[in-house]
Amino acid sequence: MADSLVEFRNEVAEFLDTSIADGTACPAFGSIMPPDMFDAARAWQRRIFERGYAGLHWPTEYGGQGLSVEHHHVWTEECARRQLASYMNFQGFVLAGPAILKFGTEEQKQQYLRSTLAAEIVWCQLFSEPGSGSDLVSLSTKAEADGDGWVVTGQKVWSSTAQLAQHGILLARTNGDDPGHGGISFFLFDMASPGVDVRPLKQMTGDQEFCEVFLDAAPVAQADLLGPLHGGWRVATSVLADERSAVGAAGIGLEQRTEALLAQTRDLGPVERDRVVDIAVAASATRRLLDRSAGDPFLGPLVKLAMTEFETTRTRASVDLLGPAGAGVGDPQTEFLYAPGMRVAGGTSEIQRNLIGERLLGLPREPKPRS
Repeated sequence: MADSLVEFRNEVAEFLDTSIADGTACPAFGSIMPPDMFDAARAWQRRIFERGYAGLHWPTEYGGQGLSVEHHHVWTEECARRQLASYMNFQGFVLAGPAILKFGTEEQKQQYLRSTLAAEIVWCQLFSEPGSGSDLVSLSTKAEADGDGWVVTGQKVWSSTAQLAQHGILLARTNGDDPGHGGISFFLFDMASPGVDVRPLKQMTGDQEFCEVFLDAAPVAQADLLGPLHGGWRVATSVLADERSAVGAAGIGLEQRTEALLAQTRDLGPVERDRVVDIAVAASATRRLLDRSAGDPFLGPLVKLAMTEFETTRTRASVDLLGPAGAGVGDPQTEFLYAPGMRVAGGTSEIQRNLIGERLLGLPREPKPRS
């Protein structure tokens, strides 16, 4: 590969433009892969891997290229400019992969990382529960010792593309005597295990990207414990920090969506134009925040809140500006219906505000209600 970042960018641009021309490139789909794009996304990921653009900053011994994170940023930026997917599986590339690199044994790294890059393994996230969403520490799914491993019983929900995944990153309580952080362990879970029932949930967009997962004495091997026993919370907080700070080339997409909204202002009155200008100003401020954050975990909650609230405002305006046509169906309406869910995914907006107040502003912790 090219030595300098400029040469590398030119190399990436040529590859992506060629892929667009020959029809092998996969359009961007955000952090959650729509199930109907699975085949196209997997074929694209395999092409990326074969050409050496998968896991650019992952070690070569695990299938990566051993390059810098700046090379990875160049890749995601050039994909964003062309509105192409930079990887197939957010849960694998941003959550599971980095967690395994940081906390995994050598056997786990050899088993999972190259297969993830090559799209042989698709991952899902088994964290949230019906009674434990943003308050994740209160989770009730149990992993009980059974011989050399465990059996897991409980229910998970909002698990993106779980119906397509071969493995999941799973949080379960392994110490019933500790109801807090110290009783939780982190597992690399085989979705083909007996006792697993995956049920897709239909969203108001009509899609089924999320699932609920029922676990009935599902076995987990000793080798699939990631990190120390009862020490899963440290692994999980690392994963969640990666999730909230993985802004990548989000700023480029933000600008593209804002430009599309500005294009709707032609032939509009002054009130509507003022509304769009206000949104464009908010977009500019959000872009500056993205640039400043640069993956800073302390700014992650601020970035996440700003992006999700902006998208809710932008998509509502986009539908409103269509007038009567806004009551129909199409991309603007789908984006509008999808946006509120992002206020929940990855930690609710209310939780992000608490984190901002406590960690960035130094305000007292929110009081917990007495039981």
